[in-house]
Amino acid sequence: MIAARLHAAGDLRVEKISPLGAPEAGWARLRVTAAGICGSDLHNFRTGQWITRSPSVAGHEFAGIVTQVGEGVEGLAPGDPVVADSRFWCGECPACRSGRQNLCLNLGFVGEVCDGGFAEEVLLPARLLVKHDPRLDPAVAAMAEPLAVALHAIRRLAPPAGEPVLVAGCGPIGGLAALLLSRLHEGRLLVADRNLERAALVSQVTGAAVVTLDRPSVQSVLGEGVLRYALDATGSIEVLSALLGLLAGGGSLALVGIAHGKIELDPNTLVERETALVGCHAFAGELPQAVAMLPELSSPLRRLIDREIGIEEIPAAYARLLAGQARGLKTIIRIGNGGS
Repeated sequence: MIAARLHAAGDLRVEKISPLGAPEAGWARLRVTAAGICGSDLHNFRTGQWITRSPSVAGHEFAGIVTQVGEGVEGLAPGDPVVADSRFWCGECPACRSGRQNLCLNLGFVGEVCDGGFAEEVLLPARLLVKHDPRLDPAVAAMAEPLAVALHAIRRLAPPAGEPVLVAGCGPIGGLAALLLSRLHEGRLLVADRNLERAALVSQVTGAAVVTLDRPSVQSVLGEGVLRYALDATGSIEVLSALLGLLAGGGSLALVGIAHGKIELDPNTLVERETALVGCHAFAGELPQAVAMLPELSSPLRRLIDREIGIEEIPAAYARLLAGQARGLKTIIRIGNGGS
């Protein structure tokens, strides 16, 4: 079968590999229908930070059709359309036993510790599969995982009704967070991104006001209103510093972007303003909830797709995305006959 495998930092190859065998007990075999390229895929390609085995089929955002289940698997059968949970958790550590699988002490991710979805087929533990509406376009289904990440982030931010919220970064997670806030939160929504085309697209889909990260721009939208809540989906140290400077006291800043570098921070700023810094890692129990939201969100999610490609185009897509040339939010890989 054909797969895109990461061999080392900067070395992603589309190649023919041996077909998969039958699933082990507790596992399932899938025919992949669609997959999305994530910012963490690009980060791992660029830095090699999470390479634990090589080569490894990349990709952790994907949908597929169950073709075979191993012994002991219940609730899944061949023909079921599913999306994959990206978190490969142990189930035995204190975090897992308390239901916090995203904080598992042995946590790895699909596409890193095991082969992922940038292939025609994949084998996964059945516990990582969530069934979705069979009428759903696979390209939309493949966005369930980042939608769950965004849902977890806005829940961690927890802005009270009526409070304005600023989302910095209109990439996949920031854009999806803005989409969810536009549906779930009562309050003015602001977005900022140096890619003005992406910011404009998110604004069109969500009704958010586009601002720059300076006080006059924010106040031109809020007037006498006060900004206390923001979500950073950039990981940029400069953006984090700017957001901390913009926020009034009594709110919080949620961090969901993958950061590069370290921030110099005077903790007295947080103390005196009673501002909370909130870390957001992957998602907790939000994936089934995100899957349930997909039919209602199908139309706006389709609008946020940048383009659809085949497996053989993945390396070129990585180069394009790393160069910041995307106009939309998500590049979707159509695999096999993964049509709608």
